[in-house]
Amino acid sequence: MEKRPFQQHISNEDTAKLPAVLFEGPIVIVERDIAEACKRLAREPLIGFDTETRPSFRPGVTFRVSLLQLSTPRRCYLFRLNRMRFEKQLVKLLENKAILKIGADVAGDIRSLLALRRFRPGGFVDLQQLAPDWGIEEKSLRKLSAIVLGKRVSKAQRLSNWEAAQLTEKQMRYAATDAWICPEIYRTLQHTLKPNDK
Repeated sequence: MEKRPFQQHISNEDTAKLPAVLFEGPIVIVERDIAEACKRLAREPLIGFDTETRPSFRPGVTFRVSLLQLSTPRRCYLFRLNRMRFEKQLVKLLENKAILKIGADVAGDIRSLLALRRFRPGGFVDLQQLAPDWGIEEKSLRKLSAIVLGKRVSKAQRLSNWEAAQLTEKQMRYAATDAWICPEIYRTLQHTLKPNDK
């Protein structure tokens, strides 16, 4: 167990100076046959979790969630929810309390998914709720990564079209990184003493 204090805050300028981090493993796009992806993910004790939604640039116009990202340390699965059915195997995975699903602003992502299909979320861990235990007051994934890992997550693709017929390589890497980085932050926190621990 490591004892090191984390910064409470980090500026945008200091974050921009850090080395960029990108998921470099294989990315699997899932549009139809989800059984194999769900089977592999169900073997993991802990996975990264995130969603993406097509941005709306008009007031009052919102879109449904387009993409669900679930990542192991070595492989990331991108479920294109706007092009597939939200099937039972996926529901079972999201309800399974034994598989920890680590994300940031998990409540917002779950709300988006519940708009597509009802399920009972189980095993979700929100970094935004954990970070204050280590004295960290930042909420964004970009800043959590900067403070905990000393690495910068790019946000360049956030407002791109997640409903495009084909996702670009940059979109896929961005989406995969957002899910994969969450367990990396979680593990680092778990191996670091909290400020009040002796």
